[in-house]
Amino acid sequence: MARVSDSELERIKREVSIERLVEASGVQLRRHGADLIGLCPFHDDHSPSLVVSPQKNLWHCLGACRTGGSVIDWVMKAEGVSFRHAVELLRNGHSPLAAVPARPVKQSTVTKLPCPFEREAEDEELACRVIDFYHETLKSSPEALEYLAKRGLESPDMIERFRLGYSNRTLGYRLPAKNRQAGEEIRGRLERLGFQRPSGHEHFAGSLTIPIFDEQGRVVEVYGRKIHENLRAGTPKHLYLPGPHRGVWNWEALVASDEIILCEALIDALTFWAAGFRNVTTSYGVEGFTEEIFKAFKKHGTKRVLIAYDRDQAGEQAAQTLAQRLLAEGIDCFRVQFPHGMDANAYALSVKPAAKSLEVAIRGALWMGNGQPPARPRPIVPTPSENAAKGKNETEETGPGSASGAEGPASASRSSPQGPGPAVSSQGPAGGLSPLAASVEPAATPLPPGPVADVPCKVEGENVFMVVGDRRYRVRGLAKNLGYGQLKVNLMASRRDDFHLDTLDLCVANQRQAFAKVAAGELGL
Repeated sequence: MARVSDSELERIKREVSIERLVEASGVQLRRHGADLIGLCPFHDDHSPSLVVSPQKNLWHCLGACRTGGSVIDWVMKAEGVSFRHAVELLRNGHSPLAAVPARPVKQSTVTKLPCPFEREAEDEELACRVIDFYHETLKSSPEALEYLAKRGLESPDMIERFRLGYSNRTLGYRLPAKNRQAGEEIRGRLERLGFQRPSGHEHFAGSLTIPIFDEQGRVVEVYGRKIHENLRAGTPKHLYLPGPHRGVWNWEALVASDEIILCEALIDALTFWAAGFRNVTTSYGVEGFTEEIFKAFKKHGTKRVLIAYDRDQAGEQAAQTLAQRLLAEGIDCFRVQFPHGMDANAYALSVKPAAKSLEVAIRGALWMGNGQPPARPRPIVPTPSENAAKGKNETEETGPGSASGAEGPASASRSSPQGPGPAVSSQGPAGGLSPLAASVEPAATPLPPGPVADVPCKVEGENVFMVVGDRRYRVRGLAKNLGYGQLKVNLMASRRDDFHLDTLDLCVANQRQAFAKVAAGELGL
């Protein structure tokens, strides 16, 4: 069971009024000193034995029940539900719809929270609604968000784009009981889809959930990762829907780019994506490069694959086996080299900033074929400091001699996908490139010539970009300044691989001076 934090329990006990909760249950209270008294609804009470203390927000029955407690204990006893179910009811603003019955039920089978989907929904719609429920649960779950932060995956845009979710076992509280016709039908369908087990428990309970969608937007696979380490012996940390793996994660990247970073696990792929490398997809483990992924590479004309499997024995062997297969099909392969024993996520967390460390790993990727790497046009490699700031690949040219030079891999893309496939919009919500895919334009352009007197600027959504000599500036937040008394912005200055980022009020002289001083040091001016 996903644990409710102590701070959340204390908040509920403090903010939910026991007086109003008791009165809403049909109990008439009257003042008795500092307390309130009334007839206890949990036994045949003729002399007021129920005491409610508004100051302490507690209740107690001095009669036959000889029990009491907080608002949580009241809901458990009044509604006949478990502790966790009572917490969930109070979290969702539960208010009794009727008085407590003369003989309170010990265990209720009546659904008290709204079901997140219609009984008549088709299986495809049902799966999507489950993913939506998990997604909303994650956004309101401190423990799940803390886990993502611990893994360096804090991007709200990433959470939204890939519909990340969290299963905390509260879905069952919203479903009709299995002893009712509607409950038997819905729960049976969820079991058939793989979201529920024959025992009635949620398959992904206690797990971060990452869905995989096909090109029609249907849920075809779900990956679950337990967020707690104190698991019972034998409990797997990694879960998928029952049956063979299906789907290609972030398939839009294959449409937009002919060079793909291929990871071993979804957490690693999200790590690359969050660092600004959007041309990334993943296998489902070392043995999980499916025929469907291979066919997608062929369908969309993938030319180069940067294999970013874990740097352990299993990862090395799987990378070699996969490279032989891809090379035989005319797809160039390079091996991204992490330190021994590390995967992409561990490396990004150990060597910060992640954007730079992963860029170094990509530039140092080794050719996996025989002989010399194939000659190809000089590529352009992303500058992750700008990727992270702008949300798309912005790059600079690299010199020869590295893996990203004339004979090595780089993040490349094309203006139109090769082969059949749906059209992919390159516009994100703010008019920039969609963070789901690599750029449909070249990943970046060479630095423009020196500025003219009026310093031309480029506006993309809420971002304003300017170039002055070898320095680049990005200004964000101008539109939020609605008066003349301040000019608060988020300003980033960058020069080659170095950058300085801060939020300041440009109307305040000492803040401008402090930014200029620190930026000059960071950029080596």
